[in-house]
Amino acid sequence: MDIHPAAPTRRAETQVPARAEEFAMQFTSTPRGARLARHLVSHRLHEWGHPYGTPVNETVTLITAELTTNAVAHGRVPGRDFHLRLSCVPGTVTVEVSDTRAERKPHLDPAAGPSEEESGRGLLLIDALASRWGVVPRHTAPGKVVWAEVGCSSIR
Repeated sequence: MDIHPAAPTRRAETQVPARAEEFAMQFTSTPRGARLARHLVSHRLHEWGHPYGTPVNETVTLITAELTTNAVAHGRVPGRDFHLRLSCVPGTVTVEVSDTRAERKPHLDPAAGPSEEESGRGLLLIDALASRWGVVPRHTAPGKVVWAEVGCSSIR
């Protein structure tokens, strides 16, 4: 006997609350850990309805790459990992990357940083691509959380 769930009615669809998605994981503070985080974020977004190659997937994946690379390069403490949290509610995707270096916070105005440096322009990308971004202290352990929000409706 085949049992198929009944197709939802129009009325039932409007009563279902919007579903929030969340993914969180700890990664080694190495380039390999940052690369794995980036790949898993892209895969998770694909599963959540933002397919590979779409502007939302590409933008959030690029922001994740920058935040995780910064956590490895500037927030690394030997023997400590970085944490990534990805959440998606209708209209907004948020990426949070935490590390254990509270004293090394990024400049909130990335354009004010030294322009002669060969590196250090990742925050300019985040500033340009994210709807909002910032840094806050970690509440569960020493360190900081650098976060970025991307408005899905504002990306084309």
